[in-house]
Formats: sequence, structure tokens, C-alpha cells
Amino acid sequence: MDERLKKQLDFSLEIDKEKTIFRQTHLSNHGRNENDAEHAWHMAIMAYILREYANEKVDIAKVILMCLIHDIVEIDAGDTYAYDAEGLETQKERENAAKERIFSILPEDQKREMVSLFDEFEENDTAEARFAHAMDNLQPLMLNHSNQGGDWREHGVTASQVYGRQRKTKLGSEVLYEVTDRIIKENIKKGNLK
Repeated sequence: MDERLKKQLDFSLEIDKEKTIFRQTHLSNHGRNENDAEHAWHMAIMAYILREYANEKVDIAKVILMCLIHDIVEIDAGDTYAYDAEGLETQKERENAAKERIFSILPEDQKREMVSLFDEFEENDTAEARFAHAMDNLQPLMLNHSNQGGDWREHGVTASQVYGRQRKTKLGSEVLYEVTDRIIKENIKKGNLK
């Protein structure tokens, strides 16, 4: 087998492990915890469907790819809950090590491409990264809302914490931020958010 093809197939098998990384967020209607691959797939579809609400014109194929690869590093780094202050302190270091190991399985040109996309998402300086982040924030918010705020209540999450995270949503889509604002306010009224 050609060495390039072998590396591509090895990477393809390695990323299957993303299906085994479970998040704090539960599937809609009180389902089990979702895994990283389900989260990435869901946000990628959402990005395509909701692209008209991006604040700026975006290359939707690039946004979709960012959505699909942004959590691959969690194969090694594990999922860091969005409101886990202690875990967030070491997240970047853990994810950088994972990024190097996992993307190094690919041929060098594809490794550079994936690392560049991952870094662009993390830096959040382009229209594509901002819109991908809006999806990364909106998707779990929608699931949590469908579960009557169960994950927020379980972890004692406050409205100010959720608003803090949703700042990135506003950078990617002011229209979708308005939706998140309504959802947050509704969950405050219901007592799901302190």
C-alpha cells in the first residue's frame, strides 16, 4: 500500500475514537450523554442550514470542516466541560499535545491543513471561525434547553456563565445570539439557571 494512503487510512481509523468521548450535554428529550462525533456532526449540519444568519459572508465548506475537526483533539485531551474552571486552565496545553500527535498521523501537507484549520477555529479571528463558534455554542444550548436545563442545574451553572460563553455566538451571528438570549431568559424564569 502507498505510504500516503496508509497514513490517511490510519488517521481515518484513529478519529473513530471521537465517538467514545462523551460530553456533559445530553441528547434532546432527556437522552443519554452525546459524544463528540455526534456534537461535531450536529453543528456541521446546523452551520449549513443556518449559514444565512452569519454576520459576514462565510466559506461554508470551511466552516463545516472546522465544525467536524474542532473536537478531534479530545480523543487524547478529553472533553473539558465549558463551565469547568479548573479543567479550562489546562485545556489548551492538553489540546495542543493532542493536536500534534493526532494530526501527525496524516501526510505532512494534510497535517498542516488540519492544524491550520484547528488553530483558525481556536483563534476565532475569521468570519468562518466566528460562525463555527456560534454553532459550537448554540448546539449544546439547544439540547440543554430541550432537557429543561437539566445539565445546567446538575452543574450549578449560572446565567452569567452562559452569557459569557454566548459572547462568541454574537460575534458569529447576531440573529442566533438573539435566539440564545431568549432561551437563557426563559431558563432563568424557570429556575434552570441561577
